Amino acid sequence: MPVSVTVYKNSNGVKCLSTKTKTAYVCNDCGSDYRKWQGQCNDCQAWNTLAEVRLGAATRSSPISRTGFAAAVDGQVKTLAEITLDEIPRISTSVGELDLVLGGGLVPGSVILVGGEPGAGKSTLLLQTLCKLADTESALYITGEESPQQVAMRASRLQLPTDKLEIMAETSVETVCAVAQQKKPKIMVIDSIQVMHMEEVTSAPGSVSQVRESASMLVRYAKQTNTVLILVGHVTKDGSLAGPKVLEHMIDCSLMLEGNSDSQFRTLRSHKNRFGAVNELGVFAMTDKGMVEVANPSAIFLQRGEDVSSGSVVMVVWEGTRPLLVELQALVDDSHLGNPRRVTVGLDHNRLSMLLAVLHRHGGIMAGDQDVFVNVVGGVKVLETSADLALIMAVISSFRDSPLPEDLVVFGEVGLAGEIRPVANGQERLREAAKHGFKHAIIPAGNKPKQPIKGMKVTAVRTVNQALEALS
Repeated sequence: MPVSVTVYKNSNGVKCLSTKTKTAYVCNDCGSDYRKWQGQCNDCQAWNTLAEVRLGAATRSSPISRTGFAAAVDGQVKTLAEITLDEIPRISTSVGELDLVLGGGLVPGSVILVGGEPGAGKSTLLLQTLCKLADTESALYITGEESPQQVAMRASRLQLPTDKLEIMAETSVETVCAVAQQKKPKIMVIDSIQVMHMEEVTSAPGSVSQVRESASMLVRYAKQTNTVLILVGHVTKDGSLAGPKVLEHMIDCSLMLEGNSDSQFRTLRSHKNRFGAVNELGVFAMTDKGMVEVANPSAIFLQRGEDVSSGSVVMVVWEGTRPLLVELQALVDDSHLGNPRRVTVGLDHNRLSMLLAVLHRHGGIMAGDQDVFVNVVGGVKVLETSADLALIMAVISSFRDSPLPEDLVVFGEVGLAGEIRPVANGQERLREAAKHGFKHAIIPAGNKPKQPIKGMKVTAVRTVNQALEALS
């Protein structure tokens, strides 16, 4: 944002800095700012996303030295050896899947952003968590989109304890911070950040400037008072978090609650976590009693039919710190269009096109005139490359109309030269598969275990051709 800086002398003859913020136009999608309004953002190429940001003039006086820099305060600069390495205490949420995604629990002074589609269960999950935490920790629930009566009705329907949790309906950030200063809660939820506003900012609630300034004040309060702050955020039409990109840099942890409206299962994934591993996955089931955690998600995603059809295979993906068994389905059919369709659900579309080319070049199977549909069962989004070999196996099974063995599990990365590359945590993946009763595994040669796994036959392959021979 353009800022003009002026150096002047006050009445005492001390040099001071005067800053005056000008009007800027900020992109709602990527956070880029411009001096003038324009229809398209040059950075993200989005149209009609620039919003005007108006901030009042800010003037501060700070003594500066002859060199023009402010004098440093004693005690601010330390060496790494002087910093204590005491373990940060965590507050357990009493919800195992949520603690797993957070990295072990809530960290005092941390700021957590929870996003998701409307109806995914964000407010339900947080209300359940706070009602349980209120028995041992002071908690405050700030609702800006619903009335306290609506929240109380939901808590009563879910049969939650309501005698300890404090609630307030407010959208003013100044009022929220003033009340929090009096109540001094250890955990505070803001539902949601898009409806909060500050009196000093003239733009409407939900705008770039309001979201940024409101979040900045709330984050500053959380850091100063060591309060756990949980912000509920909206999402855009493409499924990403709404608001300026700077909001994601201000927080400590970003969680996304995902799930289809026609499925009862919800997945909670961490995209950013300063206090734990990223890409952790927690699985919940939406029931009439609220969000119920699924302790063994592999058993849920492996509910296959009695007769396994062609194009179905089980793969082992690594989510955060644990393996997860997921069924992958593929359908290959004759295309009646000039350009055959390539449809993926839960996988990268470009990855499918690349693997089909590898299969043709190094496997001798031509699918250029076929429609190929790929689906990951259960609504899980697979982000790693260990699903490459399983995808090729499923495509071949559907293309030949030959079902794969029901007790077969597959994982591995496929390179452009047709080689099968090893993946991380291969031993743990095999143990998880053996625990669920799988008897045969096709894996990269680099992941071949040194000691045989009891009850499992492991076939190690180096190329796509060897993987095809393992199926015959």
